[in-house]
Amino acid sequence: MPTYAAFLRALNLGPHRRFANDAITAAAERAGCTDVATYLGTGNLRVTTTRRSHRTLETSLEAAFEADRGFAVPTVAFTLAQLAEIVADADAFAEEVPAGTPYVSLLKEPAGPEAVEALEGLQVPGEHARVRGRAVHLVLEKRDGYHQATLTNALVESRAGVATNRNLRVLRELVSRWA
Repeated sequence: MPTYAAFLRALNLGPHRRFANDAITAAAERAGCTDVATYLGTGNLRVTTTRRSHRTLETSLEAAFEADRGFAVPTVAFTLAQLAEIVADADAFAEEVPAGTPYVSLLKEPAGPEAVEALEGLQVPGEHARVRGRAVHLVLEKRDGYHQATLTNALVESRAGVATNRNLRVLRELVSRWA
């Protein structure tokens, strides 16, 4: 059975969209997943499942999460091998722009050619983007933080559809723990 890393979007950012790790685990198990583990309180989930595609896994997890919470929880899933590849791509891009902080926006669907062109062609001093399949690699040179940047997950979503963002340091840790 395949093992996936699933990333839940927009959780635990304020008082209204709270979803504790134990509740996430229980909902994933109700959706038929086994070997469930979470990391941090930001919607990082490992599951083993009989489902053979990320789309069917995402759909079943989203249904279980909405049944549990009463609100939609967009979910983006990758096999552990795919996640390791995303981290390797992000590391390579970060080496090209060593002064910055690397992030990855994980996409529900691959970015189309227009989205790739729009994101990679955006000219923002100190901010760099590279699109690879279902990942948008961002390196931000600004020292005043991600929330002051132009290249944020909100911009990625406006061009490429549903996405959730993680610091590359977190993704490296997940590959180390789970792969």
